[in-house]
Amino acid sequence: MNPSAEEVRAVLRDRVVDPELGINVVDLGLIYDVQIQGNRIVVDMTLTTPGCPLAALLPAQVEEALREAFSDYDVEVNLVWEPRWTPDRMSKEVREMFGR
Repeated sequence: MNPSAEEVRAVLRDRVVDPELGINVVDLGLIYDVQIQGNRIVVDMTLTTPGCPLAALLPAQVEEALREAFSDYDVEVNLVWEPRWTPDRMSKEVREMFGR
């Protein structure tokens, strides 16, 4: 049975944390879309800014976490810049941490 998009997000929530902020990529709002297509998991994600020093690290960590959790699936991670990330994309709990 294929994993659900929510199961994929749960793995990322547990395993991929922005080292600068100490907050996972899902609650930061960096994961835009998750598609399960047959035996393929496709994730569209962004970063807080195009010049982010973690531009190579975070997408690689997302891919590695998903490959480990769903070893029977091919994983594709697309780094996208539209729509642009804003703090409004963060979870309510994270926004509250930052006083938003």
